[in-house]
Parts: sequence; C-alpha cells; structure tokens
Amino acid sequence: MWQALEIEQWQDRRRSDLAGVTDAVRAIVERVRNEGDEALLALTRQFDRIDVEDLAVAPEEFEAAYDDVDDTLIESLAEAEARIRRFHELQRNRSLWLDEVEPGVILGVKTTPLERIGAYVPGGRASYPSTALMTTVPAQVAGVAEICVCTPPPVHPLTLVALDIAGVDECYRVGGAQAVAAMALGTETVDPVQKIVGPGNVYVTAAKMMLRDHAEIDFPAGPSEIGILADGSADPAFVAADVLAQAEHDPHAACILVTTDPALPARVGKEIERQLEGAQRREIIEAALKNSGYVVVSDIDDAIAAMDTVAPEHLSVQVTDPMTVLTAVRNAGSIFVGPYTAVAFGDYASGTNHVLPTAGYAATYSGLDVHHFCKTSSVQMISREGLEWIGGIVETLADAEGLHAHANSVRIRRKK
Repeated sequence: MWQALEIEQWQDRRRSDLAGVTDAVRAIVERVRNEGDEALLALTRQFDRIDVEDLAVAPEEFEAAYDDVDDTLIESLAEAEARIRRFHELQRNRSLWLDEVEPGVILGVKTTPLERIGAYVPGGRASYPSTALMTTVPAQVAGVAEICVCTPPPVHPLTLVALDIAGVDECYRVGGAQAVAAMALGTETVDPVQKIVGPGNVYVTAAKMMLRDHAEIDFPAGPSEIGILADGSADPAFVAADVLAQAEHDPHAACILVTTDPALPARVGKEIERQLEGAQRREIIEAALKNSGYVVVSDIDDAIAAMDTVAPEHLSVQVTDPMTVLTAVRNAGSIFVGPYTAVAFGDYASGTNHVLPTAGYAATYSGLDVHHFCKTSSVQMISREGLEWIGGIVETLADAEGLHAHANSVRIRRKK
C-alpha cells in the first residue's frame, strides 16, 4: 500500500488516466451537442441515477438551504469567503495604466473582465462548498458580470449556501463531462460561457481539454495530489496526516513523498496505518494509496529536482530550512511552507485558491486566480512629437521586410 516509486512512472500514470476516457467523453459531448437539455437529463439519470425535473436551481431553493445548514457552518463559510475575497483582491490589476515612455509615445495596458464564465463544482462523494467559493469569488473580484455554476445532483444545501454567500444565483443540477459540454456549447437552458474553471474527475478534465476551442479553460484540474518534500526533521505523524488528507478526496488521488532520510518512509508508513484505523473514508483512501508512495534521494538539491519533475498540485515543504526550498523550487500549484502549514489551510480558509493544476501541469500552468477571469489589451498613443521620434525606425524596418504599405502608413503621417 505504501510503496517505493519511480518518479517517471508515477507521472506517466497520472497523464494516462485522461487518455483512457477520451472516447467516452467524446460520445457524451456529441450527445449534448445534438440533443441539448434532453441529453443532460438522460445522462444525469444514467450516471447519477437521479431524475431531474428542472435543471436550474430556483431562487427559493437557495433561501431554503439555510434551514438545513448549522449556524456554525454558515458562519465558517462566511469567514472563509471573506478571506478568499481579501487575498484575491490583492491580485487585481489597474483597469488601465498609461506611461509616456519617450516624448509623445504613450504605452499601457487595459484590463477587461470576461463577461460570462462557468464554474464546475464537484459533488457526488462529498459536498464541496469550499470549491463553490474558490471558483466564483475570484471571478467576482475580477468583475465578471455573469457566473454560471454546474454541480452534480442532488445539490447539497451547503453548496447553495456557499454560492449565496458569494452572491451567485445561477446554478444547474448537472455534473460530469455533460456539464462541461453544456457550459461550452450551450443548451436550451444553459447559456454558453467564455471560460470554464474548476476541478473534477478525469471525465470532467478530459471534457475541458476537448472543448477548449469552444470555451477557454483554466487548466487540467483532475484528481487531487500532493508532493511532500521532507528531511529527517519531519514529523512522520504530520506527513502521514497530509497524505491521508489528500487520499480521502478520490480513489484516483495520489501522494508522493520525496525525502533525504531513508528511515522516514517506514515511519510514515506506520503512521498511515495507525491514522487509517477508524477513518470514515477508508475505502477511498486505500484505493488512492495504491497510486501513492515515496522516493528517497541523496540530498536536498536532488529532492528539489525530483519535485520539479513531479510538479505537484500541492507541495508541502517539511525540512529544516524550508525557505531555501521555497526559493529554489520551480514547479508546484501551491506551496505549503513549514511543518505546521497543513494543506487543509489552503483548501479552506487561509485565502489562497485550492483550484490548482494536476498531473504535472503545474510545470506550465498557474493556480486559479483573478487573472484567469480577465484579458488584457495593449494600448499605444502616438502624438505628432512621438511620430518623429520613432517614425523613421518603423519605416526602415517595414521597408526591409517588404511591407511597404506599412511604411507608407507612417510616412504619410510624417508628411502632414
């Protein structure tokens, strides 16, 4: 169950999960494209084993959800929402900035929020109100006008309360690849969106990748994973607890420990067995542990290099000098520095976003933030004075490329 790993094999297995569902996802997408709402209802009946009468959640259902949620939970959701909003407000760019870089030459950037986005909030095995906040609050901070949420039925009251706290009132009872197809292509009930964000299983992730020509996506965000970089100073109980916290998400979740201490894996293995006793989601955890294990390396530099190859969704740094690792490591979705920084803090209430790239995609993608919901346009303003400063350069370069009309568009202005 707790096994030695080869990093390359671990990474190849993470990517191969997507390839294995491509044909099934393509069939679902085509069915939604051709049949619209009818396909959504039929696929929900097939996969979720629920007959849905109305895809859209009614306003009164948001209100009624509060009656089914404990006041302490409501308060905790509100506090988490405030922290998430605070952190993401720090990321906002100015809507427009201009700078005169030389006489008569003004350059700048205009930032514009997207008009309509779709957020996928997983359901099924558990309720994820935290993901409802993580996917919608940054979009609101960015200034997105319309936010559409899809989540598998039955929609949990906690999810509805979280959406209401965030100020989102458009939610549909549909999950899986069919939900992604509905948001990307549109149906009679679900209007298409410009971008789709949020985590999901391999079917959701494969659908997002497949439909990128119809709606932009954040990144591949599949089953959860953690990389733990640890030395001999790490507490095996802390390491084991972090492993189990990720493993309980999904049978396809994965955990990898990279350590410089040859004795640590065995100590962690014993702690996993001890903490697993009485675990409520034991079957899921045990399945995920089959995807998990450890790698022993000779020194911290090799550990950092190994973890950069893994490019984990979550990176927990539990070493004597964590700041050295923080400055040196390049590839991780979110980094948790020091023994007391459990990944769960980022999952719920520190304020950082828990929607992160998985399966090694953290090597090239960033985690969800305000910038995912905006686009930028470069701006230039050239005055008569600026025309003389750079006009000759443009004419020379354009003529050299044989684009004489380009050169003339400047030359004709200089003659006026």
